[in-house]
Amino acid sequence: MSDAAWKELVAALAEDAASLAALHDRELTPALVAALKEVGFPANLGLLPATPAARDAWALMGAAVAALPAAPDPSDMDDLAAEYAAIYLTGAYGASPCESVWLDEDHLICQGPMFALRERYAAKGLAAENWRLRPDDHLVVQLSYLAHALRAGRTDEDWRTLAEMLDMHLLRWLPDFAGRVAGRAALAFYAGLAVVTAAWCDALRDILAARLDEPRPTPEDIAARGARPREPEPVPVAFVPGTGPGW
Repeated sequence: MSDAAWKELVAALAEDAASLAALHDRELTPALVAALKEVGFPANLGLLPATPAARDAWALMGAAVAALPAAPDPSDMDDLAAEYAAIYLTGAYGASPCESVWLDEDHLICQGPMFALRERYAAKGLAAENWRLRPDDHLVVQLSYLAHALRAGRTDEDWRTLAEMLDMHLLRWLPDFAGRVAGRAALAFYAGLAVVTAAWCDALRDILAARLDEPRPTPEDIAARGARPREPEPVPVAFVPGTGPGW
């Protein structure tokens, strides 16, 4: 890939990460629903699905967006808001958007992964806006970091650092989060969003591996770096509400 083509791809990937962060960041509004339907999300993403699993994720998300009413009424928005709250605010689905809850042995918030990420951010001159409201290891913060790192990246070392962040953080828990949400969500939109976000991050890691001409590490490699390998939950191929496993 030429340097010009790589720069164009990276810019598109940065916009993807920012868009995904925004969708996880706040409740949907009628205007945002209309915008998603207009662009045919996720078909507007710069990263195209390259594997069968990714294509399934894109199809699930596309169907969920297409199924949203063109002119949602207050009850439609209330249902979406309740789903958002169950995932991101109240923990009703047991699918925390914070990494520590997944990787800490006692499933506690604000544990080691949060501090490890804080160090990574600080090394780039970054910090979470308010860690008490949204910890450093929150999904939105991590996706925002990806967007920044993609925009700021220039060298192979930059891409290697970004790849390591994915290996040691997002990709160790995000597939489990996606599986939990897809299995327990009542509405297809947030099931699709979780699954497509996990698939997108995995595809980004493949792109970085190809750019660096370095294979992705195995779970044993990651464990050797001091990280406990995760035991992934299955991600449903189709959206079937209420089928997800428990802790």
